[in-house]
Amino acid sequence: MDVHKLLEDKKCGRDHSEREIEELISGIVDGSVTRAQAAAWLAFVCVNGMKDCETVALTRAMTESGSMLTWPGIEGPFIDKHSTGGVGDKISLILAPVWVALGFKVPMISGRGLGITGGTLDKLEAVPGYRTDLDQGQLRGVLQEAGCFISGQTGELCPADAFLYGLRDETSTVASIPLITASILSKKLAEGLDRLVLDVKAGSGAFMKNRTRARKLADSLVRVGRGAGLDTSAHITDMSQPLGVAVGNALEVQESIDILQGRGPKSVIDLVCLLSGDDEGARAVLSTGRAYEVFERMVHAQGGDLAAGLRGSGCTVEVVHAGRSGTVTRCDALGVGQAAFVLGAGRVRAADPVHHGVGLEVHAHKGDTVTEGQPLVTLHHADKGLREALEAVRGAITIE
Repeated sequence: MDVHKLLEDKKCGRDHSEREIEELISGIVDGSVTRAQAAAWLAFVCVNGMKDCETVALTRAMTESGSMLTWPGIEGPFIDKHSTGGVGDKISLILAPVWVALGFKVPMISGRGLGITGGTLDKLEAVPGYRTDLDQGQLRGVLQEAGCFISGQTGELCPADAFLYGLRDETSTVASIPLITASILSKKLAEGLDRLVLDVKAGSGAFMKNRTRARKLADSLVRVGRGAGLDTSAHITDMSQPLGVAVGNALEVQESIDILQGRGPKSVIDLVCLLSGDDEGARAVLSTGRAYEVFERMVHAQGGDLAAGLRGSGCTVEVVHAGRSGTVTRCDALGVGQAAFVLGAGRVRAADPVHHGVGLEVHAHKGDTVTEGQPLVTLHHADKGLREALEAVRGAITIE
C-alpha cells in the first residue's frame, strides 16, 4: 500500500477502491499507517467526501477489523436501534424490552454520553450493580436468558472505529457524514443483526441542528446499510425540545420504568411505538407490563438490582415556576440539556464521571397552556452548578 498516494488521491477528491480502503484500515489497526497520516486522511475525507461505494467499503473494513458477534443456537430475528442522541432520549431502555416481547432478539451495543447529557450506559449504571463491560460469552448468556442486552463495546469489536472515533474528535472531523455513517454502521454490522432501525434527531438538542442535514445523514445511513447487506430503515424525529419529562440519568431510568409499567409521557410512548414497527403490538406489551418483565430479566442478568433503588438519590430539589399565564411557545432542548450538563449529568471527556441523580423534570412543553405560579421545571442538584442551570432553564422557556 502506498499511503502517500492514498492521501494525495483523497486530497484531490479522487475515489478510493475497495482494496485501497481495506489496506488503509488494516494499516491503521496494525500501526503501519501513522496517527498523523490517519488524521490527514480524515481531514481530506471531511473536505472532499466519499461516494456511497467508498463508504460501504469503509464500513465493511471497519467491521472486519475485529471480531464479530454471532449467535449460534439462539433463534432470531435479531434487531437493534441506533439514535444519534438527544436531550431526554431514553428510547433504547424501553424499545429493547418491547421488541423482545414482540418476538425479536436485541443485541444492543451502546455508548456513554460525551457532551450535555449522559448516554444509554450512563443511564443504566444508575441501577446498582448493572454491568456494561460484558465479554462475548457473557453477552451470549444474557441474550439467551433475557432476549436482549444493553452493554458497552468490547475491545475486540471494531478496533478501527475506536481509533478513528477518538481521532475525529481531536481533528474536528466529527461532522463528516461518510465518517459518521461508517462509524455507526460498522458497530451495528458487528452485532450480527438482521435489521437495524435508526432514529436520526433534528433540532437544537441534536447533533444535526436542522432537518435538511438530518435527512442527508438518514439517507446516507440507509443507503450504506443496505449496500452492506443489512435491512436498514430510518426515522427523523424532533429534538427541538426535550423528549418526555425526565432529563438526567436516574430520572430517565425511572421514567423508562414508568412507561414499561404502562404509565409515562405520551411523547415517549408514541416514539417507541413508531420505531418498533408494530404500533398496536407495542402499545399492548407496554399496557400489560410484559415489556417490564423483560427489562427486569435483562437488568438482573447483567448484575443490576432494581430493588436497591437508583444511584444518586438524595439530591436537593429546586422548582422554577411560570412568571405569567399563557402558552409555552418555546422549550429549547439545548438550553435544558445545558442545565443538565452544568448540574453534572454529562461530561466533557470520556474519562469524566457523571452524577447519576442530578437532572431536570420538564413539566411544560411547547404548546402547553400554563398559569402564573405553575411549576415549569424541577431541578435535582447536588450543590453544583445550580445558578448556571437556573439561568439556562429560564432562557430555554418562552411563555406568550
